[in-house]
Amino acid sequence: MAPFAAVVSDTATAWQEFHRLLQPGEQARLIALNPIEPTHGLQAEQVAVLHQMVAAIRAPDSALDAAVLRLNHLDAEEMLDLAAKTKPGPFARRTHQMGNYIGIRERGQLIAMAGERMLIDGYVEISAVCVRDEYRGKGLAGRLVNALRRGIEARGDTPFLHVRSNNQAAIGLYERLGFEVRQAFRLIAIKRTNMGSA
Repeated sequence: MAPFAAVVSDTATAWQEFHRLLQPGEQARLIALNPIEPTHGLQAEQVAVLHQMVAAIRAPDSALDAAVLRLNHLDAEEMLDLAAKTKPGPFARRTHQMGNYIGIRERGQLIAMAGERMLIDGYVEISAVCVRDEYRGKGLAGRLVNALRRGIEARGDTPFLHVRSNNQAAIGLYERLGFEVRQAFRLIAIKRTNMGSA
């Protein structure tokens, strides 16, 4: 569903337990404020710097967007294909089961999507915001993000999202939609090596 993980503390015991969860060559991703140096047969590589952005204002009131459709398991292959083409971040075959995923189709083809991923008390992450290259610049991403925001806010929660710090176009869009940077994080891939006991 998603390759994210966490450790309760930066101790040898915690890293040993983390090691047991991974197969040789398998990796998971952690979000951290500082560099991580795991032990016990694990290697760390910083993948990116992420900006965590939180909605500072409510989504504008709007009539229901008839072009925005709810996606489900029947759309899974197309969603996976769109994510592979646009690379919005980690997206696997069952990621859409983590929350509400919506999309826009043109002539039957899925051309844009976005959805909900992490749920934290009072907060819901908007994720996998992606648009086919030939449809960029038409406001589709903003329409999807606002549709998700309205649903999240109607439930009494606050929307947030993550974006790579070098993706200035996306950061600019989210700022125009009323999101503000809350924190910068390191996205770190942790990989199990053949060292250490299982």
